[in-house]
Formats: sequence, C-alpha cells, structure tokens
Amino acid sequence: QRDGYVTEIADEYIHVRDARSGKKTSEVLPIADARANAAPIDFGMKPPAPKQPGLHVFDDRDLADLAQCIDWTPFFRAWELHGVYPRILDDEIVVQSARALKVDADAMLEQIISEKWLTARGVAGFWSCIQDGDDVLLTDESGARLPMLRQQVNKSRGRPNMCLADFIDPTGDWIGGFAVGIHGIEPHIERFQADKDDYSDIMLKALADRFAEAFAERLHQHTRTTLWGYAPGEQLTNEALIKEEYRGIRPAPGYPACPDHSLKPILFELLEAEKNVGLTLTESFAM
Repeated sequence: QRDGYVTEIADEYIHVRDARSGKKTSEVLPIADARANAAPIDFGMKPPAPKQPGLHVFDDRDLADLAQCIDWTPFFRAWELHGVYPRILDDEIVVQSARALKVDADAMLEQIISEKWLTARGVAGFWSCIQDGDDVLLTDESGARLPMLRQQVNKSRGRPNMCLADFIDPTGDWIGGFAVGIHGIEPHIERFQADKDDYSDIMLKALADRFAEAFAERLHQHTRTTLWGYAPGEQLTNEALIKEEYRGIRPAPGYPACPDHSLKPILFELLEAEKNVGLTLTESFAM
C-alpha cells in the first residue's frame, strides 16, 4: 500500500501549499512598538508573598483523592467519542458506547487505586522575582532568567500586546512552578500487550493521562489554598475547577501564553525535577 499512500500524502501537501499561498500574514509590529503597548497591570491587586516559599516534594500523592478531580471529557475524546461529560452519557448517538466505556473505566480505576498500580509524584516551587523587560528574573540565589515572548500582531480597539512578564511587579514579586508525573505503568502495559489486550492497554494509558492532569489540578488548588495561600477559603466543585473559576492561572511552556518550549530545562532545573519527580526532557523538550 506504500505507493498509493505516498502519492496521497504528496497530493495533500500540494493542496495545503496552494490553499495557504494566497493568504495574507498578520501585520507584525516592531518589538519596540509592541513593548510600548504592554498590558496595564494594577499591582495593588497582587497577592502577598507565599506562606510556604521554596520547594515542596510530593512522593506519593493519594490516587483516590486525585480521582475526585478527574476531567472525563478528554478521556472520551481519547476514544474518539466527542461530547462534554457528563452530558455525553445521555447523548443519543454515542450513549451506549459512552456508558459502557465509563463502566469499564470505573472498574479499572478502582483496581488501579486498590492495587496501587501507579504512583503520583510531583514538586512545586516558589521564587522571588522581578520583571526585567520581557523577562522574569528570579532574585534568589539561582538568578535564573525566564525570557517570555510578547505578542507582536497589530491589535485593534486599543488591545494590548501582552507578555507574561507584564504580570510581574518590577519592584518585587513571586512566581511559582511545578512538575508532576505518574509512574509505574510499564509492567501493566507489558502484561496487557503480552496478552494482546489492546483495549486494556489503551484504557490504562488514558486513565494515567487523566491522573496526571488531575494531579496538576489538585496541586494548583493546594497552592492557592495552602502553599501560597492567597485563597485559603476557596470552595469549588470539580466542575468549577475544570471551568477555571478560581483566581490565578498556570501557564505552561508550549501553550499559547508561553509558547517557547525551551523554557522547560530552566524550570526543570529549578524544580530539580529529575531527582524529585523522576522526570526528564527529550532533546525536543517533551517529558
């Protein structure tokens, strides 16, 4: 089937090139003009310093607790069932498949927790810093510099050309970072693959992915309420957490607010992620 496949891909890329060739690119401002249009920030609203600065290591986070804040919508998308949980369980088109999948997922989830198939390890850190142009400069002994990218598209209606560094007070501020990982999946995957059990193989990988995201969600909540402690009285449902109704954000390298993946080695070094979490980066900055 090789020749037909290669021809199909070649034709597809000819179509992509033709479709894009006539498109105009967005007008890009000179960087000096973009910086002059930075986001105006009221630093009178910034939170106080973290109650517990420094590094905090979590060697074995409770999986049953993490399961309480799983976002199930991406789980169903991993199986190419598109819809928002829990409404997808009543969707007239995929209702039978979705419900059967959730029953099997719950059964494996219970087994993962009761038999301790996986281990959740993570680390969070908080560092004093200042804004230095488009960079965030740590003012602790590391002296690390986090260069941020600024939007340079010519904005309309007076909208600012934003950069994450805009949100750091140049007179003194704090920034946090974290890394989490789910360990122990390999022997179970090997067992399923040896049994030619592709369904369980995919199910476990999808659930481990949900655990990793749930750990990030729970650790951010723990940061807001306890470690940084700027929102100690926060009481949010899991649905509200998924909708990000809390105060604060957690932008990550590679996502739109912080698209530069090359910041990850700096973050991993600050967090001592390999020692504390058992995480390493590939040369293309994937975990």
